Amino acid sequence: MIPFCKFHGFGNDYIVIDNADLPPDTDLPGLARSICNRHTGAGADGIAVIVRTGSGGHRGIFSAEYPATENNADFLCEIVNPDGSIAGFSGNGTRCAVSYIYYKKLWSEPILRMQVRSGIKTFRLIDADPAGHYLFEAEIGRPRFSSTEVPVRTAEPSESVIDLPVEADGRLFKISCVDVGNPVAITFVDAFDFDWRRFGRVLETHEVFPEKANIVFVKIVDRENIEIRIWERAAGETSSSGTCSSGAAVLAAFTGRTDRRVSVHAVGGTTAVNWRDDDEMLITGRADLAYCGEWPV
Repeated sequence: MIPFCKFHGFGNDYIVIDNADLPPDTDLPGLARSICNRHTGAGADGIAVIVRTGSGGHRGIFSAEYPATENNADFLCEIVNPDGSIAGFSGNGTRCAVSYIYYKKLWSEPILRMQVRSGIKTFRLIDADPAGHYLFEAEIGRPRFSSTEVPVRTAEPSESVIDLPVEADGRLFKISCVDVGNPVAITFVDAFDFDWRRFGRVLETHEVFPEKANIVFVKIVDRENIEIRIWERAAGETSSSGTCSSGAAVLAAFTGRTDRRVSVHAVGGTTAVNWRDDDEMLITGRADLAYCGEWPV
């Protein structure tokens, strides 16, 4: 049996597993597909496998392409989507993983540095309780806007992709893009009174996105508040997403619609995003324990 704990960030749920509890020949994509299934599995938007740096043994579980640099990181984390694909980063997924680490008393310092595929993210514990409720502020890196970095297929390489016309299922959208550890493509809307899920599904796999993309529909409320609906790459509709929230906030500020400090209101809850003047993105959000259990090997 594989022990695990399921956490969620505003309903965006992840199953967290310690690498030490996995058999050495574990097929991570296969495990993710089975355990994340909401009908026959435990149900989740992904799995997060953690290992403490210096403990060894993780190369047999993480794929060979996982970054080798472990300097200054306290833990490593691999995020796997429900379809078995590997994610470069997940704001809520890593927050759930860090919560697991504190919940299991694997770490007690107020600052924790977690390496994921897109780099090292720094988490600062703000609040916690014995029941498994955690609040963190996290430095998640700097946004990248160029068409080659997101990536987005454009006629010519561009330093930024703003209001790119993209047709999906008979409707034309103006798409703006950013890489925040994962590719995020957003479109500004006046309301959500249309079938955004249908268009999100089509846009996710549109040929303009060679690595697919997280699709976010963004409604501007005022200079300090936006509302979003999320169609997440490889997961579908989610109630919240740290990367999608940060991407939406950054692009709202980048296009002059909001200030750089924004509250992002999703169905599951509100994430505070601060795109600092030094270009670093900070997100503040919760992660809460749902339950712990065991999964048969």
